[in-house]
Amino acid sequence: MRILKFGGTSVGGAQAIAQTVAIVAEQRGHDPNIVVVTSAMRGVTDLLIDSAKAAAAGDRQRYRDARQALIARHRDAAEALISDLEELDQIATVLDERVREFERLCMAVAILGELTDRGLAVISGLGERLMAPLLAAALRGRGVPAEFVDAGELIVTDDIYLSGNPQMEATRARTRERLLPLLGRGRVPVTTGFVAATADGIPTVLGRGGSDYSAAILGAALDADEVQIWTDVDGVLTADPRLVPEARPLPELSYSEAAELAYFGAKVLHPKTMLPCIDRGIPIRVLNTFNPTFPGTRVVAQMTNGSGVKALTVIRGLALVTVAGRGMMGVPGIAARTFAAVAAQGTNVLMISQASSEQSICFVVPEGDAARVAAALETAFAHEIRHREIDGVTSERDIVIVAVVGEGMRGTPGIAARLFGALGEKGINVVAIAQGSSETNISLALAARDADSAVRSIHTAFGLGGS
Repeated sequence: MRILKFGGTSVGGAQAIAQTVAIVAEQRGHDPNIVVVTSAMRGVTDLLIDSAKAAAAGDRQRYRDARQALIARHRDAAEALISDLEELDQIATVLDERVREFERLCMAVAILGELTDRGLAVISGLGERLMAPLLAAALRGRGVPAEFVDAGELIVTDDIYLSGNPQMEATRARTRERLLPLLGRGRVPVTTGFVAATADGIPTVLGRGGSDYSAAILGAALDADEVQIWTDVDGVLTADPRLVPEARPLPELSYSEAAELAYFGAKVLHPKTMLPCIDRGIPIRVLNTFNPTFPGTRVVAQMTNGSGVKALTVIRGLALVTVAGRGMMGVPGIAARTFAAVAAQGTNVLMISQASSEQSICFVVPEGDAARVAAALETAFAHEIRHREIDGVTSERDIVIVAVVGEGMRGTPGIAARLFGALGEKGINVVAIAQGSSETNISLALAARDADSAVRSIHTAFGLGGS
């Protein structure tokens, strides 16, 4: 069994949807047990959310304009893809009902002047609920016996409406009860990505990366052989091709490598996507809808080839915060107090580095949080600063993290020498460094102005562009 998830670019218009339909038909020839998961059309979710927020602010024209755009985009696609007039009439009715629901919800938001998380969850999930029935109809037009299934019937979450946490036991039971009979009758379920519901049926969504996450959740629930993520690139690349033109797709990654790359900014996979697959040992394959014969990148538990550095990625818009002072040496609890103060600000720490002398702790946070974090630390250590046990708290802006990822770095001599040699040749200063005990990732904090040159130099030094 395979789960095929198609992203927004794969269903962005009639031509892209036709390509997606061809892929599903071809894949079904290899494995009749296929479940399709679809995102909304590209840009639709943002349009829905922006319209709802505008309605809450009193702007009713925004959602009226959005209504016309939604109808036009989806009807144009339907008319281009569906030749059976009765089928076309039925899907047009479904589309109209969904768009009217969107308008009613936005009108209610405008009247109340308030957009609740629960209301936003319903509105933001309408893009998938528009696309999935349309894709199912397009598949039927190609001779594939497809049936639309709303993932709100399948994926059970808690009541965190905008970033629901799946309840896997209940989800597994509902998914198997609903989808296995369809598959047994030779049907292809076409389900909505991103959306889910509480046990009581209240709509929720799965947050950022939610459509990929949906595919992984359903894959785990059905014990799938593979989860396929169809997008608009040839797989996970060795680096951002906008920085490194010779970047190439990687044939294989481990779960841990893919998770590191996703966490540190690579956009092809979201870290949450892998969790259900890791629990069940299900491979994930990243494929290109517009180059379907390319084998893509396979993400697995154990790799057949794990040598050296695999890939690089960059996170921008960061700041380095440092707490330093000779009075910190050997004093228990300094680190705990530091990160308790940071946590109280609700700030995500992306990297931590501490000298063995214990005279300083530095860590990287989003630039927008830096001033607030520094002020909180100055308050937390006011006594120590006053008594000169801590010299103070400093914040350095315009920082990036360059993450060097590869399981094969573990125990391989010379990695650090080549890495710092590549940077030294370009005169690039490393502000801070961190490496976990897993040795899968070396994180370097650099001045933002050096980021592009650093990535290109490291990529060349490790021969990641191939021959």
